[in-house]
Amino acid sequence: MNKALASFIGVFALASFGAKAADYPSKPITLVIPFAAGGSNDIVGRAIGKKLSEALGQPVVIENRLGAGGVIAAAAVASAAPDGHTLLLVSSTFTINPAIKSSVPFDTVKDFTPVAFIARSPLLVTAARNVPANSAKELIALAKSKPGAINYASSGPGSINQIAAELLALSAGIRLTHIPYKGGSLALNDLVGGHVEIYISSLPQVLEIVRTGQAKGLAVTSMRRTPSLPNVPTLDESGVPGFDATSWWGIVGPAGMPPQIVGVLNAEINKTLTSAEMKKFLEGEGAEAASMTQQEFADLIRSETQRWTKVAREANIRID
Repeated sequence: MNKALASFIGVFALASFGAKAADYPSKPITLVIPFAAGGSNDIVGRAIGKKLSEALGQPVVIENRLGAGGVIAAAAVASAAPDGHTLLLVSSTFTINPAIKSSVPFDTVKDFTPVAFIARSPLLVTAARNVPANSAKELIALAKSKPGAINYASSGPGSINQIAAELLALSAGIRLTHIPYKGGSLALNDLVGGHVEIYISSLPQVLEIVRTGQAKGLAVTSMRRTPSLPNVPTLDESGVPGFDATSWWGIVGPAGMPPQIVGVLNAEINKTLTSAEMKKFLEGEGAEAASMTQQEFADLIRSETQRWTKVAREANIRID
């Protein structure tokens, strides 16, 4: 191919992409949310969808598509047209599923276009009131003195609660026993009732319970303390160096989305995240708004998928 022809093709391609971006969106955008209405994923997705609709001048239709822990929704979006009119709200579960399931019908890195990061939220290591430990350091010492005797609750096999607890066990050199529940509220009830020793939970779920003394807040799983519980140290401060495991949200689309359309969406979502209204809303969910470039979000998805795969393999976490 001669230079003139290559140059012409390049200019034509850029013009074509530019036209696509200028015409975008040309119809309503569907934002698929992999979980039920009313949960944290749904609440965050609807808030972002509302702001996107206002910014882009087209309705953003929320579609809650449940099943298989988010796999059904992700598979549907992976096979959609990559024109920016079908998007997927993703969370930590998106990168955990390939690690714990025998097979999923997509590749989190190859089959999706990362669009924008939204926010992250630390998890909170909580303990029942009857546990003889008032800090993460004391809990780790207790677990080392009684290998396997400390039970931890989760909202179900393969949940962020389980995989974060197993990461803690691996990082601290302790052995814990998993007690899975059919949902976070059931796990929380047994924590408050003293029937299970610890529960690593999303912050909004346990914040009021810890504040009112119904359970102990021992440590947050992020590298920084949370303003919601400023006196609770991080695990990094508590003798588990470098521990960082957070719940997070973002938006992806099918692989092959035009860069200009991704740029439009990334810019608008990042702009939304700087607004006082959105920051206040996310803080109410125990989360912190955090903008990223498309490449930064792509790197996060890749690294999180690799990390959880390693944890799942070492802790023998599998769901078939």
